[in-house]
Amino acid sequence: MSEQKPNVPKLRFPGFTDPWEQRKLGEVANRITRKNENLESQLPLTISAQYGLVDQGVFFKKRVASKDLSSYYLMKRGEFAYNKSTSSVSPWGVVKRLDRYEKGCVSTLYIVFEAHGLESQFLATYYETDRWHKEVRSIATEGARNHGLLNIAPMEFFTTTLSVPLAVEEQQQIGAFFRSLDDLITLHQRKCDHWKKLKKGLLQKMFPKNGETVPEIRFSGFTDPWEQRKLGELYKTAGSGGTPTTANREFYKGEIPFLGISDMDARDIFATEKAISQAGLDSCAAWIVPAGAISLAMYASVGKVGILRQDIATSQAFFNMVFDDEGVRDFVFARLERANAEAEWEPWISMGTQRNLNAKKVRQFTVSVPSKRELLRIGAFFRSLDDLITLHQRKLEHLQDLKKGLLQRMFV
Repeated sequence: MSEQKPNVPKLRFPGFTDPWEQRKLGEVANRITRKNENLESQLPLTISAQYGLVDQGVFFKKRVASKDLSSYYLMKRGEFAYNKSTSSVSPWGVVKRLDRYEKGCVSTLYIVFEAHGLESQFLATYYETDRWHKEVRSIATEGARNHGLLNIAPMEFFTTTLSVPLAVEEQQQIGAFFRSLDDLITLHQRKCDHWKKLKKGLLQKMFPKNGETVPEIRFSGFTDPWEQRKLGELYKTAGSGGTPTTANREFYKGEIPFLGISDMDARDIFATEKAISQAGLDSCAAWIVPAGAISLAMYASVGKVGILRQDIATSQAFFNMVFDDEGVRDFVFARLERANAEAEWEPWISMGTQRNLNAKKVRQFTVSVPSKRELLRIGAFFRSLDDLITLHQRKLEHLQDLKKGLLQRMFV
């Protein structure tokens, strides 16, 4: 096995073998202190770790900047800004390049700069890695944070060092590669967002509104009015669960998956964070809910639903519904997603130490139901739509994980 050379990335494009060199940021970037004195821009920007430099009004859904923007820094497309505010996602702040707009203005708390003698796209990608965190940490004195804002002077920031390839061609290839990967990630994000938006609209239009007997949109060939049914009439069997006492640690050292609210982050639930033992199951009202059942949250995230994809025990915070017919299950699931999105559970919620439903109320919840044939068409339609969303979501997550790994291996 060949020994890893110093100052050389683990993965690089063929044809490049020279070690990278250390450069101070001040050697490859110029600070910008251009003020927006003539009000060239009326667009206040903020930095998001996920979205980069974005319109402040869109990001916060309100304007937080001063009415007078003349004292702000004026930024132009291709220039960088460092936001020294920290968060759990970005513990050492965020550096982003202005790509979305021709110009905008930012608070003078930001450090603004432009690349020179270094490929801009390479530098933009470098600041997506964590390679610069150590340098910033070294100039941020202990306890020198004020409301999450790092106490770093611009002069100190430009003394931070970074490793760069000497060959401009290598810089260009790295920058172009990650730019194309970002474009692919954006494409799948847009597709995913498109299908989610479409589904949200169809959930509103493919079920009758309150007081009506037909939906706004339906499949051709169906004209009969829908009928009112209790939710308790649509499943085979149902029930809530129970929770083993946490005082007995042995109850939580088993292999029986135990559902928690945090596990319900997708339509299909394949795994859980906790597991209980058979003794724990026997000690309370919990039972093994079979795969394919719908679980509805009655506490905390009231109304949230998921389909169990393995046999799972749940606490009393869930109402679990078992169906003989998957088509009916898929229809009910889509209808309950609509109920959650439209806050239909609100009149049914009891207010105590926390908002909650109970099993009796869930069973009595009234829904409109079409003929069996139309019901199955609707259930299958939303199932296929969910499969499409899941497909794009998985592709998106794969690309994001791929990028994360490559950022670690292609930079020093």
